[in-house]
Amino acid sequence: MCYSCGEFKEGDANGVRIIVVDDHPIVRSGIEQTLNEEADMQVVGMAGDCQEGVKIITATVPDLAIVDLRMPGGGIQFIRQAKKIVPQCRFIILTSFASQKEVAQALEENVDAYLLKGALPEELINVIRLVAQGRRYYDPEIIDMLMIGNHYDPLDELTAREKEILQELAAGLSNKAIAQKLYISENTVKKHICNILDKLELQDRTQAALFAVYRGFGLDISQVNI
Repeated sequence: MCYSCGEFKEGDANGVRIIVVDDHPIVRSGIEQTLNEEADMQVVGMAGDCQEGVKIITATVPDLAIVDLRMPGGGIQFIRQAKKIVPQCRFIILTSFASQKEVAQALEENVDAYLLKGALPEELINVIRLVAQGRRYYDPEIIDMLMIGNHYDPLDELTAREKEILQELAAGLSNKAIAQKLYISENTVKKHICNILDKLELQDRTQAALFAVYRGFGLDISQVNI
């Protein structure tokens, strides 16, 4: 997983262009009002289901979409279709409940953020800015769900070098960038990552990065500024 995509910077025309896809009108309206008060954000469209969402994202070509999972047509289905239409768009799932199956589907679709609706408005704003910088955020409750079943500290299994690699994964660096920073080869980085995944019993770089952020290796979203 590499976060080295382009960043949105303060001063960009109209800021981050956002659409909201949620079947609850009150939720849509609340999000729109909250985000439009921010100078670096602009809600450019809203939809109440998957089909309408596809039309909106096609018409507006936004930078970012905030999507409810449990809406007519399905949030994951919308994301799958939307990625084909606007590949550069980033996606934040904002939902009231998350099952392990839904979280797994979100990971498979490489969703940029997963936030529960109990979050404060300021948290949503910070997450949007975080995602706009090319980074990721998953709600702590989601991380707990991913980590369930681990009753010991798996970090104790890692060598000092593997912990360094994990730190850079949390920071969003690519294998090449990690190699350059630590003065080692890309092949060595790949071997370390394989060892990390094996020791932490994780499936891929996405889970490794999420685990690292949860354990304090990554950036606190409250420190994110644009």
